[in-house]
Amino acid sequence: MAEDESPEARNAGAEKAGEETLARLLARRILMDGPISVGAFMAEALGHPRLGYYIRQDPFGSGGDFTTAPEISQMFGELVGLWCVDSWARLGGPGPFHLVELGPGRGTLMADAVRAAAVLPLFRDNAIVHLVETSPALRERQHRTLQPILGDAIQWHDRLEDVPDGPTILIANEFFDALPIRQVQKTNHGWFERLVDLAPDSTESDPRFRFVLEAFGSSGSRLVPDPLRDAPDGSVVEVSPASQAVARLIGARLAAAPGAALVIDYGYAQGPAVGDTLQALRRHAFAPVLEAPGEADLTAHVDFAAIAAAARQGGARSFGPVEQGEWLTRLGIHQRASSLAGKATPAQAKDIQSALERLIDPAQMGRLFKLVALATPGAFTDASPPAGF
Repeated sequence: MAEDESPEARNAGAEKAGEETLARLLARRILMDGPISVGAFMAEALGHPRLGYYIRQDPFGSGGDFTTAPEISQMFGELVGLWCVDSWARLGGPGPFHLVELGPGRGTLMADAVRAAAVLPLFRDNAIVHLVETSPALRERQHRTLQPILGDAIQWHDRLEDVPDGPTILIANEFFDALPIRQVQKTNHGWFERLVDLAPDSTESDPRFRFVLEAFGSSGSRLVPDPLRDAPDGSVVEVSPASQAVARLIGARLAAAPGAALVIDYGYAQGPAVGDTLQALRRHAFAPVLEAPGEADLTAHVDFAAIAAAARQGGARSFGPVEQGEWLTRLGIHQRASSLAGKATPAQAKDIQSALERLIDPAQMGRLFKLVALATPGAFTDASPPAGF
């Protein structure tokens, strides 16, 4: 297959070879049952058990479709690891405990975090590592990354619910942005949910999709948060019941046993907000959202206020959000960069400085990316919050 082959060319090749495509599966579903929600389209595009984007491939790094903070610099994962150590110690050092990562990518963040955690051997000795990952391809990559550090003492799970109960330190870096959202749009007749339908020029061999509005508006009206009900016509609002369900689950887990969680993602510090943020990324460039499902990453901005509120409903305490640049600075990323640069070649030192700027510069990742901390009630206070908050 040619390196620059387009999704359309790849799908065409698959059809000629007699292979099924996700586009055709979705087209048949729509023909049988009618238009589907944006959330249903997103869930299938990313997580279909055979043809979903995350199931079939490793999308990370320069050779993939996007690069996350742990892939930019070891400094990011190291500081996350030190945050975990500090939080665990301030919880009283419960052991053994579950060190959990949701959506661990290639395992890079966990590898850097565990390596940095060597500053407190008791943390490493008591940690039981759990990775919540549905992709067979990424599980294999995570094993290759972490096996030299952790041996075979790693447990994989499809869902957070499958991680055993008990004291927990949890990391979720760029996890919530990939959970399905639903969209609603305001018209002069009220709020209507946006759906995905077949386009008029769609054919059986070349399915194409378009956005439409539901016919009556009953479900759309129920989804709109109260503060946004009077938004002007044309406004689009996004909600993520899936994200809120996971956050409530984390909150309940932290309420039941000592623990803390760190959520890192991009999105709104003060939600809910109006705006269509659903986007597709392929080879580090934006792509049409509905084109070739399963071939591009689909994400949407995270409503941090909704995540924190759902976690509190589950029983946890929340802190933040804070901007990534501010959080990394408070945890000492400048000092760590200086230490690394002092042992590096001039070219390596330049790369370290470039990575530092990318992570903390407000015009790059420093402002758009934010963090929320969740914790067992009483473990931290406003006067003594989790590190960086």
